[in-house]
Amino acid sequence: MIPSRSCRTMALSSVMVLLMLLVNTWTICEGFYLPGLAPVNYCIKTDGSNTCKSDVILYVNRLNTEESVIPYEYHHFDFCLGKEENSPVENLGQVVFGERIRPGPYHIQFLDNVECNVACRKNYTGGDADSDRRMMVLKKGISLNYQHHWIVDNMPVTWCYQLETGKQYCSIGFPMGCLVRPNGEGCPINTMYNRPLHYYPFNHVDLEITYHSGAREDWGIGSGISGRIISVKVTPKSLSHADSSKPNCLGSEPLAIPESSLKNGVFLEIIYTYTVKFVQNNAVKWSSRWDYILESMPHTNIQWFSILNSLVIVLFLSGMVAMIMLRTLHKDIARYNQMDSGEDAQEEFGWKLVHGDVFRPPRKGMLLSVFLGSGVQVLVMSMVTLAFACLGFLSPANRGALMTCSMVLFVSLGTPAGYVSARIYKSFGGVKWKSNVILTSLVCPGVVFSLFFVMNLVLWGESSSGAVPFSTLIALLALWFGVSVPLTFVGAYFGFRKRSLEHPVRTNQIPRQIPDQSIYTQPVPGIVMGGVLPFGCIFIQLFFILSSLWSNQMYYMFGFLFLVFLILIITCSETTILLCYFHLCAEDYHWWWRSFLTSGFTAVYLFIYCCHYFVTKLSIKDSASTFLYFGYTAIMVFLFFLLTGTIGFFACFWFIRKIYSVVKVD
Repeated sequence: MIPSRSCRTMALSSVMVLLMLLVNTWTICEGFYLPGLAPVNYCIKTDGSNTCKSDVILYVNRLNTEESVIPYEYHHFDFCLGKEENSPVENLGQVVFGERIRPGPYHIQFLDNVECNVACRKNYTGGDADSDRRMMVLKKGISLNYQHHWIVDNMPVTWCYQLETGKQYCSIGFPMGCLVRPNGEGCPINTMYNRPLHYYPFNHVDLEITYHSGAREDWGIGSGISGRIISVKVTPKSLSHADSSKPNCLGSEPLAIPESSLKNGVFLEIIYTYTVKFVQNNAVKWSSRWDYILESMPHTNIQWFSILNSLVIVLFLSGMVAMIMLRTLHKDIARYNQMDSGEDAQEEFGWKLVHGDVFRPPRKGMLLSVFLGSGVQVLVMSMVTLAFACLGFLSPANRGALMTCSMVLFVSLGTPAGYVSARIYKSFGGVKWKSNVILTSLVCPGVVFSLFFVMNLVLWGESSSGAVPFSTLIALLALWFGVSVPLTFVGAYFGFRKRSLEHPVRTNQIPRQIPDQSIYTQPVPGIVMGGVLPFGCIFIQLFFILSSLWSNQMYYMFGFLFLVFLILIITCSETTILLCYFHLCAEDYHWWWRSFLTSGFTAVYLFIYCCHYFVTKLSIKDSASTFLYFGYTAIMVFLFFLLTGTIGFFACFWFIRKIYSVVKVD
């Protein structure tokens, strides 16, 4: 038996660490409030007698692009800098995702319209090593179409423009500049940006801040001196500012930088300017201020029918499978029991024939139990996270909350992982409980952390903001070994103390010989076919999930995602049960690993689809970004393999115990 005193000590230490983590997470969340719970009232700057704010702080975030997986911090490209010592504290999810939020260099006062204010000046001299390096980094960012991501009042600053269909699209990022290709293409934003092989950095921004004055609202008086921010829209421009002492932001020629390096001694000055305009709009309430971003997304209008169509088809197929299984099983059980009660009992046939071998322990039972324990951990984490997201706690406005919630849940769910792994391993007749507990707590989390650490080394080498700091890595290891591992030991302790699972039929001492199987009942074809239907119910949502991860799209349809997740559970269960029934009827009783791999093979189709998305939707060419893309994909595929495999195994496990408990066996 596992010593109970050490387990109590581990449990106590785990609870203490977990409480500290939750307190720390709450403190971090205070840095950026949860939207909808703490709206900010702004007003014109007065003597300070009121409680509203007059400073409208513009935060800058890291820059990214669809042509590379590597994000960079704002100051990497030699832009104007604000006071970074006043930066808000990112939560765990934001740090892992590479977000680096810093105060911007633009000074904005509520209802204070400004014209062509200078943020800063950047000077470059040809032949100077530092100037050449900064200019090279700036040109590389423009050529790869890196996007700014700004935040005002916890709202993304949007760049709205007309699509070819005539509809307006509001992007939550805007480019840092554009490069005109040799054929003249590359800068459709303005026809004046037309000199081939020239860069046009967007060194001027027009900011239009829309606000609600509070008229006819319980929070405002509608006096015109206060309000809440509804939206912030930006229009980027490239301006040369011929007279550097008096910048002109109206009608200036664009700033064109040649593709070749600056000649020795040539001086270039880039003046960053901005214009701010406040617009009152009382038609849009503060609670609905995200709607214009979500409604303008190009794929929103076309996906509803596709998603509903997919759900109807999957539900119809699932219903058909369930009906066939129930009718066939009912006839089998009735026939078997009638034969046993009759005087002229015939020889056993079908799935009843292998009743003495169906619960024979599988090979590599230790590894299977470890996978099942971690799979339960991922399954419960996914269910709870999606439930929180559906309730609105993990909205896109609450940055990093989704990843933070997932990681905290995964760490705190070590107890069910250890319990399930111990119970399954004990039912196999295993006695090496120490090895089982250690492997359950280390193998699957170790695979994920190892892949993550290798990719973090690549990001460190690229000086990317996506590189997780060393202190955060230590914190992740502390969560793993300080919370997850002890909780796994606690769960395993209770799992091994339980009596071993009693199977409804006894296992024969001598294994039964399996007859030759047809091509349809052999292991590999069944496993390959088993993942088709579960993948069919997720591939539409998978496109939008991948777009939110790699193409800077905002994902917010968690209600649909939760519904698709439930249908995924149903289809994985029914598909695995159906194929397991066919194999048992063919007198093949090796179902343990096959049930896990049948539904787990859905992850292989997921990987193939990710490869297809990489080739057809992304423009990534450099080797580092390619390695990072497939590294993150490997983590996602591995976790999905554990998730779907566990669903299929326990569905099949329940099914087999059920059918063999209702037939009479000598």
